[in-house]
Amino acid sequence: MSVHESDVHTISPEMPAMFDGMKLAAVATVLYILVRCLNLKSPTAPPDLTYQDTTLNRFLLKSCPQLTKEYIPPLLWGKSGHLQTALYGKLGRVSAPHPSGIRKYLPMQDGATATFDLFEPLGEHRTGDEITMVICPGIGNHSEKHYIRTFVDYAQKEGYRCAVLNHLGALPTIELTSPRIFTYGCTWEFASMVGYIKRTYPHTQLIVVGFSLGGNIVCKFLGENRKNQERVLCCVSVCQGYSALRAQETFLQWDQFRRFYNFLMADNMKKIILSHRHKLFGESSFKMLDADVSRLFTATSLMQIDDNVMRKFHGHSSLKEYYEKESCVHYIHNIHVPLLLVNSADDPLVHDSLLNIPRTLAGKKQNVIFALTLHGGHLGFFEGEVLFPQPLTWMDKVIVGYANAMCQWEKQKPPCQSGPLSENSCVEAKA
Repeated sequence: MSVHESDVHTISPEMPAMFDGMKLAAVATVLYILVRCLNLKSPTAPPDLTYQDTTLNRFLLKSCPQLTKEYIPPLLWGKSGHLQTALYGKLGRVSAPHPSGIRKYLPMQDGATATFDLFEPLGEHRTGDEITMVICPGIGNHSEKHYIRTFVDYAQKEGYRCAVLNHLGALPTIELTSPRIFTYGCTWEFASMVGYIKRTYPHTQLIVVGFSLGGNIVCKFLGENRKNQERVLCCVSVCQGYSALRAQETFLQWDQFRRFYNFLMADNMKKIILSHRHKLFGESSFKMLDADVSRLFTATSLMQIDDNVMRKFHGHSSLKEYYEKESCVHYIHNIHVPLLLVNSADDPLVHDSLLNIPRTLAGKKQNVIFALTLHGGHLGFFEGEVLFPQPLTWMDKVIVGYANAMCQWEKQKPPCQSGPLSENSCVEAKA
């Protein structure tokens, strides 16, 4: 009996030690995974800038400190591009305001009806001038999205009038009036909105802003015709991919879970199209084969939707032709007004190879600044100390900051200058 008691007495103290070791190993493993997934060891840094050393660019960088100071995301999760993107996709923004605007309806030549929301400034602009921001949201988005509402409210308070395009078919409460929906690079609705603003406010100057797909549309619009750049002070594009053709292959890769994001966006796009199925597919003016409609139901990628449905709205013979003609990469070099291109290095939707396009452009053209942040995800750019993000993002601040700097430059430029890009001796003397 004593032997058994001795055995129990000698074995029992070792068991808790073994379990404690397993717990420590499990905790260490979880912490390691969290550190890797949340990218906690990644440093914070100012945006990586590509630009040419001109008087205007030096002025813009000095007057817009967000471009030269560290962007500091929330400590615990802000260095993960996936979490930044997920929070933007799910919530849009934190504590989004409700700016009050007026919805405008513009009939198009093909029978479609473009809509946009107009928001008047909540105070005088710091320069005393009349400035209107013409804004193009991301894919399937509109003026009621939280990130748009947050940005518009901030811009209004800074003295800007804002006109926000509602992508054709994106608003669930607005019926289509023709068998056509928004596409990747169709600029017709945006051009109609800009034309209305120019006619209605003959003395206003324009700041052009595009988010994601909207960045592609505004850059393509400006580059399509030099007249489109008249009365435009500058343009800001955030988180666009520049070339749909080059992005096509990367969207089928599992790197950064890009294929999964592709599936989610395709699913959302299907819902938008199918919500207008009777108008899109039931009209005699646009005949869709039953096989194409069936492929829409089974599509798991944006490319399948584009090939079977979207390209046919504009009569493109192939997916390659559709992507080639709808991408701003073929037009962006024609933009001569100051242009700020913003991307994030951890954006899970925009492959790193696509960033050579804006980087090369900024290296060749004096009017272009390319800013690449280390963190921010896709349209996230949340700021904060540890856990909770601030209502305003770095993205909101940098767009308005750049616009303010450009307005100030335009206001104080010497009379001998003919435009914002002139680099003559009188500018250097004033600087």
